[in-house]
Amino acid sequence: MTETPFRSGFVALVGRPNAGKSTLLNACCGKRLAIATPVAQTTRKRMRAVVNAPGCQIVIVDTPGLHKPKDALGKELNRAALAELSDVDVVAMLVDVTKPVGTGDEWVGAHVDHARAPKILVLTKADLAKPDQVSGQVEAASRLARFDDVIVTSATEGFNVEAFERLVAERLPEGPKWFPDDMDSDATDEDLVSEFVREKVLLNCREEVPHSVAVSCDEIRWAKDGHASVSCTILVEREGQKGIVVGRGGSMVKRIGQAARKDVERLLGAKVYLELRVQVRPQWRRDANEIRRLGYDAAE
Repeated sequence: MTETPFRSGFVALVGRPNAGKSTLLNACCGKRLAIATPVAQTTRKRMRAVVNAPGCQIVIVDTPGLHKPKDALGKELNRAALAELSDVDVVAMLVDVTKPVGTGDEWVGAHVDHARAPKILVLTKADLAKPDQVSGQVEAASRLARFDDVIVTSATEGFNVEAFERLVAERLPEGPKWFPDDMDSDATDEDLVSEFVREKVLLNCREEVPHSVAVSCDEIRWAKDGHASVSCTILVEREGQKGIVVGRGGSMVKRIGQAARKDVERLLGAKVYLELRVQVRPQWRRDANEIRRLGYDAAE
C-alpha cells in the first residue's frame, strides 16, 4: 500500500485593502493572530501563520493590502506584498464580494496573473451579499487573472474555510514540515503586542487618527510572581493627534490600554501591566529609517 505523501508549503493572501485577508487567516488558524479593523491598510507587517492538518502543513502569508501609495510607507507596503508573489507555492487573490470589481482589483489581478505559482480566486464576505450579487462577482473577478480554482467564502461565518484549506493543500508540493507543531506564527510576542495596541487605536480613534499611528513594543518584563510588565510607544505625526490619542485627562489612552490588555493577557497567558506612552514623530511615514525601525519595510 502506497503511503500518501506529506505536503507542505506557503500560500500568500493578496488583494486590495479590506478584502478580508487577516480575517481569513484567523479563521484558518482558529484564533486571532492578525488584527482586523474597518480601516483600510490595517495590515502593515507580513505575518506567517501555520495550519497543521492531516498529511499537510500550510503556511499562510498575510500581506498588506495593495493600494495606490501616497508616501514612503505605502510604497514599502506594496513592495512587501508584491514580493511574496514570486516566493510562495500558491497565490490566493481575495476579492470582497460586496464591492464591484474595479481598476484596483484589475491592477492586483495583473500582478497575480504573472505569478508562476497556482492561483486561487477567493471571494470573501459572502454572508453580506445576496446570491445574485455573489454570482455576478464570481463572473467579473474570474476575468482578473488565469485562476486554477475559484471559491466563495465567509470567514466570519466559517463558510468554506476548510474547503479553502483543502484547495491550497492540493496545490502544495511534497515536502517537510517547515515549522514545529506548537508554533502557530513566526511573529514575536513583541510584534503581536504592538499590533494589538495599534488595532485598539484604530478602532477608537479611526475618524481622527487613521494611518498616522505606529506602535512599538519596547519591553516585556516578567516578574517572579508570573505577572508581565509591558511597555509600548504609540507614535503619531502631530501634536493634535497626540491630544486625541491621549484624550481628556488621559481617558482615551486608558480606554485603548484596557482593551489591548485583554488581548495581551490572552497572548502571554498571564496578568499584564500595560504601560502606553504617546510620542510625536513628525513625518515618520516618509522616513525610510523609521519605517525600517518599525519593521514595516519589505524583507530583502
